[in-house]
Amino acid sequence: MAGAGGALACGVLTAALLCSAVSAYVEDLDDKFKDNRMDDVWLVDFYAPWCGYCKKLEPIWFEVGAELKNSGSPVRVGKMDATAYSGMASEFGVRGYPTIKLLKGELAYNYKGPRTKDDIIEFANRVAGPAVRSLPSKQMFEHVLKRHDVLFVYVGGESPLKEKYIDVASELIVYTYFFSASEDVLPESVTFPELPSVVVFKDGSYFTYDEYEDGSLSSWVNRERFQSYLQIDGFTLYELGETGKLVAIAVIDDKDPTEESTRLKGLIQRVSREYRNDFNRDFQFGHMDGNDYINSLIMGEVSVPSIIILNTSNEQYFLPSEPVESLEQLVHFIRSVLDGSAQAHGGDGIFQRIKRVAFDARSTVMSVFRSSPVLGCFLFGLPLGVISLMCYGICTAESDDGAEDMELMKREGLTDEEDEEDEEEERRRQAGKLEGPAEEDEGEEEVEEKSATEKKLD
Repeated sequence: MAGAGGALACGVLTAALLCSAVSAYVEDLDDKFKDNRMDDVWLVDFYAPWCGYCKKLEPIWFEVGAELKNSGSPVRVGKMDATAYSGMASEFGVRGYPTIKLLKGELAYNYKGPRTKDDIIEFANRVAGPAVRSLPSKQMFEHVLKRHDVLFVYVGGESPLKEKYIDVASELIVYTYFFSASEDVLPESVTFPELPSVVVFKDGSYFTYDEYEDGSLSSWVNRERFQSYLQIDGFTLYELGETGKLVAIAVIDDKDPTEESTRLKGLIQRVSREYRNDFNRDFQFGHMDGNDYINSLIMGEVSVPSIIILNTSNEQYFLPSEPVESLEQLVHFIRSVLDGSAQAHGGDGIFQRIKRVAFDARSTVMSVFRSSPVLGCFLFGLPLGVISLMCYGICTAESDDGAEDMELMKREGLTDEEDEEDEEEERRRQAGKLEGPAEEDEGEEEVEEKSATEKKLD
């Protein structure tokens, strides 16, 4: 028994020491940080002590600090209480908690990805390095091509296009990597209409930037930074919204794929490949597992499997007017959305905003009750009970006052009747008094006359 207790104590002590060692790689920052930050590249978590998401991120943040330190990364990891140093947090544009920023000289990059250790470290290593990385050999190019689903490469020497490319890379490095190479580094099958050029390798092929057809380089890179077809989740959909594209989705069930799910998924994939020149500028294609996220987004019910097109910029969505049975029907539906003839649902009007507030409130209440019924009863049942008691008290008070008023009115009515009876009796009494003395006088006269007669007789 004593041995078990000693082992438990030893385990607790070891865990505490490991936690202390890991947390030592994350620096607590104060108001002096503003003067010292320019000397290094910093990855900073701006947090609030009361924030539940911040507390959930804290152990992950300590692991990030430890791994970056042990890997020899030049990135220093820190955390700052944004409520204690609100002035500095405002200067860095912190508007929510937690906010993760990589500070590199005068530049500050926001991290918007999943809050996992690997994703945060990958972001830090990518942004901390040069905006444009060089590919010196064919072996290096092949190695990088295998690691990345989407690869942007500048090919050629010094030029105004390269300057634009570096500026775009500095802006969009939070999303993807940018490389430069000479023409002989690339496979012989890759050809260019002219040099210098910017090319993107993805979907087993490559596509060259054309300033006259594709517009600004920044817009083109933003549109091309995803594969033409991909699996979409809530986070990916949020990122796709920043590209300005409509998103065509096959809503399926990956856990229980049916023949119809496979068919719709295949149709979306074919459109993304075979109609790239027609739709790539305006549409992103993919599939989503399950309809829970879509249902919450449109505040409705989407069947599984089905096809839906989302406009994330204004919260509109489009559904086929009839079941999609062929590739031609799907292409016709997409074209109808593009030319504006398809019926749009949802939107961001005032009615939809009110509906969104009510929907979110209902969803919050239901999620609380599902996760903790006791807590839900306490949070929502207690206020409702208090309000009910207050309403009952008000209604009861009004009823009592009404009863008292009626009783008072009745009493006043009875008093008036009694007063009338008393007055009537008083009048009668007065009348009786007036008649009484006259009768008495007549009686006295008779007595006096009788007495006089009697005297005469005597």
